[in-house]
Amino acid sequence: MNRKVSFFKMSGSGNDFIVIDNRKKLIKDNKMSDFAKRLCSRKASVGADGLILIENSSISNFKLRFFNSDGSEAEMCGNGGRCVARFAYLKNIAPDEMFFETKAGIIKAKVTEKRVKLLMTTPDSLKENITLSVYDNELKMDFINTGVPHVVILHNDIDTIDVIKLGRQIRFDPLFAPSGVNVNFVNVEDRKRLNIRTYERGVEDETLACGTGSVAAALITARKGLITSPVEIKVKSGEILKVYFKDNLNKKICDFGDVYLEGEALVIYEGLLWPESF
Repeated sequence: MNRKVSFFKMSGSGNDFIVIDNRKKLIKDNKMSDFAKRLCSRKASVGADGLILIENSSISNFKLRFFNSDGSEAEMCGNGGRCVARFAYLKNIAPDEMFFETKAGIIKAKVTEKRVKLLMTTPDSLKENITLSVYDNELKMDFINTGVPHVVILHNDIDTIDVIKLGRQIRFDPLFAPSGVNVNFVNVEDRKRLNIRTYERGVEDETLACGTGSVAAALITARKGLITSPVEIKVKSGEILKVYFKDNLNKKICDFGDVYLEGEALVIYEGLLWPESF
């Protein structure tokens, strides 16, 4: 490809993304993984947690393709989904209320100025009270798939946790093979507020925010009777995400319908990628 490519750099609560309109297939399927790795490199190129490509869809306003900074393609991304929705609205690709296709299913989004609210796909695969031996310590956690797989670990003081060391060990544990898992360390401040730190697979590091991880944290703590909807979640960046859900998450019935994620999706800058950058 010998032409310049227009892009947005965007941030969803500290999760940063490169967003490109790829409806004309400027970036070919077999080049996307390497393209993502190159562009997301923070010292050699634009730098980001992930690359988001918009493609045509026959069943919704558009299709989202999401690539982590290591080049792996993920099913979806909560904060990335909010960013791509605002991008699509600003670029007249979709109206302020839209639907977009992901590998996890169809997502509904509502854009209101800088804020975006997503109706998430129905979470599934709940597994509670898992115990793992991590560096000779027994850690208790719960698993849920909120579009991508997550474990949630409750802790009284998440500021003291070595998120990268513990997160990486759990992420690659054989129990979660072959796809791996995102790891969330969560503190319950009160019935309306959580604090969270997340190790994200694909980035292979702690990130400043994780939308699907925040949703996972809200639902798991609600299952335990610790919080009620809606709940504010303070992420590593210091920003606040808001999660809404049905309040009938009792021990006998697992109903995770009508789950929403809301927060700001900010445009950092718009630019042109020169061919020499990729």
